[in-house]
Amino acid sequence: MGSSDDDLVRAARAGERGAFEALFGRHRGWVVALAWRFTRDRDEAEDVLQETFAYLHRKLPALELAGGFRTFLYPVVKHLALARTEKRRRERPLAAVPEERTAGTAEERLEDLLGGLSEVQQEVVLLRFADGLELQEIAEALQVPLGTVKSRLHSALEILRRRHPNP
Repeated sequence: MGSSDDDLVRAARAGERGAFEALFGRHRGWVVALAWRFTRDRDEAEDVLQETFAYLHRKLPALELAGGFRTFLYPVVKHLALARTEKRRRERPLAAVPEERTAGTAEERLEDLLGGLSEVQQEVVLLRFADGLELQEIAEALQVPLGTVKSRLHSALEILRRRHPNP
């Protein structure tokens, strides 16, 4: 379907099942990747995907997008993923041993690169460069002023430049 997200939301609100499926197909990979960032667990990320689109389905009758579709989805995915992560942390046995990492994966290299940044700086960097959101979209998704996004991104990039200067 070559329709925009706005067109698909309107069509889904009108009861066109194919429109909802198109939204799901178009954004499922992004939602799983985003959920994985917070959960670090593929199964949990897949569960967040299902919960996100179940939430969307419930909200659909009254949904009016003020910004981009991913701007709407971001806080939903983040909240659901963090809630699952917190629940898993609370339910973990006290003697649990942390999972060993397999050296060299792309996720680990990215994690190592961003390791010295605060969580809010990491979040802005990933939304901008991994997800390709514009600064205004990031501000809307995080529900913070545009200046805050710019400041977080600027300070994060300065830290990264100091740690990894160009040869």
